[in-house]
Amino acid sequence: MSSQTSSHKPRVAVVFGGRSSEHAISVLTAGAVLRAIDREKYDVLPIGITTDGRWALTADDPDRMAITDRRLPSVAELAESAEGGVVLPVDPTNREVVYTEPGSVPKALGEVDVVFPVLHGPYGEDGTLQGLLELSGVPYVGSGVLASAVGQDKDYMKRVFASFGLPVGPYEVIRPREWEQDPAAARKKIVDFAGEHGWPLFVKPARAGSSMGISKVDDLSGLDAAIEEARSHDPKILVESLLRGREIECGVLEFEDGPRASVPAEIPPVTAHDFYDFEAKYIDSATGIVPAPLTAEQTAKIQELAVAAFEAASCEGLVRADFFLQDNGEFVINEINTLPGFTPISMYPRMWQESGVSYPELIDRLLQAALRRSTGLR
Repeated sequence: MSSQTSSHKPRVAVVFGGRSSEHAISVLTAGAVLRAIDREKYDVLPIGITTDGRWALTADDPDRMAITDRRLPSVAELAESAEGGVVLPVDPTNREVVYTEPGSVPKALGEVDVVFPVLHGPYGEDGTLQGLLELSGVPYVGSGVLASAVGQDKDYMKRVFASFGLPVGPYEVIRPREWEQDPAAARKKIVDFAGEHGWPLFVKPARAGSSMGISKVDDLSGLDAAIEEARSHDPKILVESLLRGREIECGVLEFEDGPRASVPAEIPPVTAHDFYDFEAKYIDSATGIVPAPLTAEQTAKIQELAVAAFEAASCEGLVRADFFLQDNGEFVINEINTLPGFTPISMYPRMWQESGVSYPELIDRLLQAALRRSTGLR
């Protein structure tokens, strides 16, 4: 790390976009983060990753990173060049970021002290970017390689939670080879699961987020189409039974003395949508209730479970934990999100705002926690 004297402001590379189906959501998040970072305290370098994987130097212009007339933004529209690329050296002794364009002399962009990755989904939230940053020796916001990978793969996430005694709902996994080699046997596996737990089922990609690729299946006739939709995002799919109850979320944030939980939020039933899908979340701006109308005992329980999930998966920095409060009064953990959205309507910052941590303070706490940590084993 470049020495931090009293006159040195930490340099933050905000990395966003990416190759996953959540590219546009990442751009929305980046716009909100760039707008909230205290420029008197930090220098900022926005770096966008295009859908084909090119690291591009982008304009520091949050206003262009927004949904306009229901149209989602992209890094390609924000890149300063159609061909130029940003290179982060995989060398812990050198944090000099370099910009190159065909036919031009490479240009040094200066050193980076910390990376704020706001990528969602594979190739960013799943431990791949975190591994690159570990090799580079650059501190970064959020969980490390293992926790990021576990948080991305809902199959192994649920296995980890169950091994720690956390309440997990019924689910089945169809791995790529199962569907490709014997779809009839894979289909029977799902039908048997439905016979035990009942229809409807939810079919989803095992390693995607933002409700991408999820289908609610009411009977056998819709199953194959739902499987193909999920497999268009991830060849490994997850099948879950319907859990009747309320959707409750809780944020976890790393403070100097360890992780703490926010006030929880409730996602009310979405009348215009069959469930809380991508359109409801980001296009039609479904509104969550913050704080959730829970008893003091229920609030304490979900906060306890959220921190336990954070610890079980060895998370760092931040997590949004999603639960169902079932009709029988018991909580079931659905999933964690190690890099939750920071869009203006996202639940994670809203829950912390209600807990007394403003958006700018939230960003600052995450950056300070990252700067306190070393890379490598910890």
